[in-house]
Amino acid sequence: MSHITTHILDLSLGRPAAHVSVLLESQASSGVWTELARAATDHHGRVNSFLAADSLQAGTHRLTFDTRAYFAARNSATLYPQVIIVFEVTDPRAHYHIPLLLSPYGYSTYRGS
Repeated sequence: MSHITTHILDLSLGRPAAHVSVLLESQASSGVWTELARAATDHHGRVNSFLAADSLQAGTHRLTFDTRAYFAARNSATLYPQVIIVFEVTDPRAHYHIPLLLSPYGYSTYRGS
């Protein structure tokens, strides 16, 4: 398992959000973002592997969720075509689980375990 993981729960349906594209990036000191990995949530709404466990570096990272395509596939409108979560990795050996609670007109996140 990588040290960064995520899962999405679609609160409007009360079930995991499968097949959502997620982009993981890191920010250089210059402010430029670099792609580290791309993945899609599985049928449980999870991404359990972005990076090899020993490749995570300290610094600012972000996850970008393609919510437009997810809701379009369900013929549902959404206010948020993307959800972008920026977070700080202070200990590259730690596990950073970044869940997303999602609905067409709102979202929430927290540091999971």
